[in-house]
Amino acid sequence: MRVLIAPDSFKGSLRATAVADALAAGWLTARPGDKVTRLPLADGGEGTLDVLAATVPGARWHRARVTGPGGAPVTSRWLELPGRTAVAELAESSGLPLLARPDPMGAQTTGLGEVLGRALDTGADRILAGLGGSAATDGGTGALAALGARFLDAAGRPLPPGGGALPALARVDLNQLRPPPAGGVTCLTDVTAPLLGPRGAAPVFGPQKGAGAAQIARLEAGLARLAGLLGGDPAAPGAGAAGGTGYGLATAWGAVLAPGAADLARLAGLDRAVAGADLVITGEGRFDATSLTGKTCGTVIAAAATAAVPVALVAGQVSGPLAGKWPALDGVPAPVVIIALNELAGGTAAALASPRRWLRRAARQLAAGVLARRPTVPY
Repeated sequence: MRVLIAPDSFKGSLRATAVADALAAGWLTARPGDKVTRLPLADGGEGTLDVLAATVPGARWHRARVTGPGGAPVTSRWLELPGRTAVAELAESSGLPLLARPDPMGAQTTGLGEVLGRALDTGADRILAGLGGSAATDGGTGALAALGARFLDAAGRPLPPGGGALPALARVDLNQLRPPPAGGVTCLTDVTAPLLGPRGAAPVFGPQKGAGAAQIARLEAGLARLAGLLGGDPAAPGAGAAGGTGYGLATAWGAVLAPGAADLARLAGLDRAVAGADLVITGEGRFDATSLTGKTCGTVIAAAATAAVPVALVAGQVSGPLAGKWPALDGVPAPVVIIALNELAGGTAAALASPRRWLRRAARQLAAGVLARRPTVPY
């Protein structure tokens, strides 16, 4: 039997490569003669670089010392793909885990811009920027400033870094902004949030970065001020990604905002891999209705349905309407098996304490035909 294992990361627990390895180990314990192919995937958030490095032949690592989200230097990785394509992951240079403690008003995306500048210096003709996991809500002004833009107050002085300074923004000077590469820039987003409003960058993601109610209001005001001066489309899906970095790069640098899962699946060769499989296993940490709206699991399930290949789902937990009846999804069938690790382990805490163990157990159950939610497996 040919089995394709194509999971996303289990965020806060395991990267996609480790998830794929654990599932493969569990399956092969029960069925050692099967051909198991690992294809870890991502949606533009954490693990994007690792996924591309593992799946794109000829990918080359680079490292750069850049300004971290709190102003201290950090070492950030970026990837060079064949065809002079550079891939940067915002979380590597400007991610929340790089701060000793959250700084919602002062955190900056300067490091991302410095990485993008290094990529341009090496002759990159196209740039992919994975947006996810940001510590900042600065509308991408830190990244753009590192590329030569100037964000000035009423006295013509450069604003200090961070979204908390943006309400004082009086003028934007893009005259010295480095041009994007000839092949363009694509921002791989893992959310469809707009820049402003109740579903926007500050209200939805500000609390995750340590912002209280008053700080969220100030960050929202700053992003609105930025949008009033830069223009563009602050309502575009993905404009609110990474604290508004999607908006900043799209408006000032001409970047295209794209769902990361679909682009990364194409680069990793998902369709080809699915066509050569008898069963596909996918998964993520928390599977809910949003998982079917352009994220990795939904992308894999749709690809398997198109190829008429059965698909199984292993998730840390399954919530929302999917915990009961599978919703109508334009003819896409439900997975033949759905296993939730928190149910298998007897609780969420137990599943989080030993995720590799329970992933291996779930894969052994799949291989043995033991079901969590379905009476038969059409293998």
